[in-house]
Amino acid sequence: QVQLVESGGGLVQAGGSLRLSCAASGSVFSINAMGWYRQVPGKQRELVATITSSGNMQYRDSVKGRFTISRDNAKNTIWLQMNSLKAEDTGVYYCNALVVVHRFWAPQDYWGQGTQVTVSS
Repeated sequence: QVQLVESGGGLVQAGGSLRLSCAASGSVFSINAMGWYRQVPGKQRELVATITSSGNMQYRDSVKGRFTISRDNAKNTIWLQMNSLKAEDTGVYYCNALVVVHRFWAPQDYWGQGTQVTVSS
């Protein structure tokens, strides 16, 4: 079994910063892409940022220039540095990882439990 443990959410004023972290543990052979998604009530979960094992990053347009995703492959950990936060960044942030648990098995999708980010205006 694979576990993704997130931390770093909280309440911050608009213009402030937060740093989220997500560590994968358990039966991990390798991890392909890892990323952050967020969800607000009544809306679908949306991609915020992803990063591959080779360091290729992707961001949603609304966070470009404000958020930075980073990764430590040796620690199976990613971070999301969020600067210049806006009220519309509020939501539950979920960590996602495409994990290979055995060298001959296809990658499987795993999710963390989510961490709340609230930006007050």
